[in-house]
Amino acid sequence: MIPIPTPPSQHPAPPWSSWEKWLQSPPGKYVLAWEQQCFDRIVADVFGFYAVQVGMPQLNALSENRMPLQAILIQSHDNLGQVRRFHWHPIEATPNELPFASESIDLIVLPHVLEFAADPHQILREAERVLRPEGRLVISGFNPTSLWGIRQYLSRLIASPYLPRDGQFISLIRVKDWLQLLNFSLDRGHFGCYKLPLQSQSGIARMDFLETMGNRWWPIFGAVFLVSAIKRQQGIRLIGQAQSKRIPAIPQLTPVAERNTLKPSQDG
Repeated sequence: MIPIPTPPSQHPAPPWSSWEKWLQSPPGKYVLAWEQQCFDRIVADVFGFYAVQVGMPQLNALSENRMPLQAILIQSHDNLGQVRRFHWHPIEATPNELPFASESIDLIVLPHVLEFAADPHQILREAERVLRPEGRLVISGFNPTSLWGIRQYLSRLIASPYLPRDGQFISLIRVKDWLQLLNFSLDRGHFGCYKLPLQSQSGIARMDFLETMGNRWWPIFGAVFLVSAIKRQQGIRLIGQAQSKRIPAIPQLTPVAERNTLKPSQDG
């Protein structure tokens, strides 16, 4: 009797596994380069003591920020080699249950976190909880009202998707509404990546002229957006450099025991 082999156990793919592979592709590297420049500009003038990046260790969104304590929230499947490359303080946790005390963080960046989350609004609620009053939240995501968004929608019906299949585009309008409901004030935004949704490095390189044209003629149709928002609290408003001089409320950045209309920038 010939033994029947036991089929291998089926393990679900970890979140962001296909996303990580996509980031190594030519369009992925193109997006990473553009977002790095935008994050660098936005976080450079955010002051305080504690900054946290949630996920996406392929990008150092805090590289131009000068806060003394910086951490990255990772999950068990993240590449620790990339985390060590940027000399972050890694904390293993999930973004929908941040392991920090309430009102203890000055800056949180969420690079493409919401579109890979089962409950993106819960992640924003957690960010609001742990941010200090006047703390900054910076979010990046793919724009569904772009050529990339249209291709992704059509490819789901007739071919393989251009972007990771497990990601869900969330419009900037919806993100803005969620933030306003949580008492955030939006202070700046950027659209970018106007090149055609091509796969090859040579094809993407030939599309440089579309960046200038897109910034000037159709800025809201960029493939990617970044939005920056400030947490407001009634009766508390820090002015000028006072935010950078206040005394820290916690001695170190470690997990706790228990748990305005946005106008797109023309600078790309």
